[in-house]
Amino acid sequence: MTEFDWQTSSYCAQGEACIHVATDHGSVALTESGDPSGAILRTSPAAWAALIRTVKEHQDRA
Repeated sequence: MTEFDWQTSSYCAQGEACIHVATDHGSVALTESGDPSGAILRTSPAAWAALIRTVKEHQDRA
């Protein structure tokens, strides 16, 4: 099992379920803080960047 250096958003308040992000040999790994032993989703850096860009664009329109 790979050990990840998980990072949590500064927007995540103490005790809330948040998404944790880490990099792993050219991929981006994501997991939920509410279930740290649960599933780990992996995606490409390009797909992750597209998701973040889309979320930011949507926030700017709100």
